[in-house]
Amino acid sequence: MPDLPAEIASLSFEDALAELERIVRQLEEGKGRLDDAIDAYTRGAQLKSHCDAKLTEAQARVDRIVLGADGTISCEPSDLG
Repeated sequence: MPDLPAEIASLSFEDALAELERIVRQLEEGKGRLDDAIDAYTRGAQLKSHCDAKLTEAQARVDRIVLGADGTISCEPSDLG
């Protein structure tokens, strides 16, 4: 993952996603200056990268509960990836 600005790297997943959604709505409206749209797109790409990394981290922490043939319960790493 490319280095992200500290202000983005410190955002929670939820805050980063909310800002990304706001940027997408703004870009979809197509109003404003081209330079502002390019800056917003760049920030949106950084926010998306941050959200992807947060989701990957969360996925790595998810455990799958397994019931063994003998009735014992154990946890195994998730194979969602």
